[in-house]
Amino acid sequence: MGIILGLTAALCWGMADFLARYATRLVGSYRTLLFMQGIGLLILSYYVVASGELQRSLGSGWQPWAWLVVANLLEIASALALYRAFEVGVISVVSPVAASYAAVTVVLSFASGERLEPLRWAGIAAALVGVVLASAGPPPPAAARVKAQVRGHSFFHSGIALALFAAVAFGVTFWMYGFLIIPYVGGVIPVWLVRVMTPTILLLVARPSGQSVRLPRGSIWWLIIGVGLLDTVAFVANSVGLGTDQVSVVSVIGSLFSAVTVLLAAVFLHDRLRWSQWLGVAITLVGVALVSAR
Repeated sequence: MGIILGLTAALCWGMADFLARYATRLVGSYRTLLFMQGIGLLILSYYVVASGELQRSLGSGWQPWAWLVVANLLEIASALALYRAFEVGVISVVSPVAASYAAVTVVLSFASGERLEPLRWAGIAAALVGVVLASAGPPPPAAARVKAQVRGHSFFHSGIALALFAAVAFGVTFWMYGFLIIPYVGGVIPVWLVRVMTPTILLLVARPSGQSVRLPRGSIWWLIIGVGLLDTVAFVANSVGLGTDQVSVVSVIGSLFSAVTVLLAAVFLHDRLRWSQWLGVAITLVGVALVSAR
């Protein structure tokens, strides 16, 4: 079940990031994150109250909730950095860098005592290599544009540094979810709480930081709603998956979102994939098969 949930997360994250690329360039990363999280908050608030899950999780003690607040603050910073990276960078460069969060989670999971069967280790290695190959670099027509962007705006303004920060922070966050939080409060509550905290914090710091929270107008709302729905489904699937299977395995499967984003760019933006990228897709599928074998 954890594999299916990880794949669901990867698919939804990949589509959400593809749409977020357009939304952030139209209304900015700050407003996109604010309103898409608001969409998720409306959906999950109804569920956690109607299902009684919120009431049940309150009996788990204060420690998981304390860790949950820390993890959510880290996740908010990660999401804001990633959306800013999409706004200023190139999606086929930013997305694979962000997807490397899985390597961080695997290392931390191993250090925490999680042990995998040899076949699963081989699957994780294949999946990580496949993601790197499938997502690596922009296609040839965009290479010059990326090179010029990085040269003209520096390493930090190209979005790469922001994507690296997001990768490390997401990796730590998902490790905390899998080992310190989800076993005690379940998989939905962590996602709901971050949807509560993110809009609240963004609204509070908007004026001091000079950010606009003006409501967008027109068809951009369809993009924001799409991002909000897909991102929420992805996080819930990933979070529940972390509680049903090994943390390192679900994290690696979820990191396949980068390959999904690149494939969507190839289909809808007509970016031509190189042979190495197709090879990466094939290796990724082999990795998923190995991880799924029991």
